[in-house]
Amino acid sequence: MSHHSEKQRSAPVKGPIGAARRAGRRLSALTGHAVDGVSAVSPLEDGWRVRVDVVEVPRIPDTTSLMATYEVDLDHNGRLVQYERVRRYRRCATDD
Repeated sequence: MSHHSEKQRSAPVKGPIGAARRAGRRLSALTGHAVDGVSAVSPLEDGWRVRVDVVEVPRIPDTTSLMATYEVDLDHNGRLVQYERVRRYRRCATDD
């Protein structure tokens, strides 16, 4: 049974939606942060690069929560190759 689920987890990523979902799950498992959304997905030669937005520090009201964007690189099998926090901001902040 565990062999089957391991095989499932490393199944090839199917397109940008699959890459986005996989990156969110991997990042959340590693950091413990709740995924808020995905702001970008782009193909790499050997996989995918996904920008995942997470709630780093939940606050009340929610507009004051601290958010972060991580760049997550996956290989074609959805394994996390590397990740890096590229931005940190309050939820209510907007880019100009």
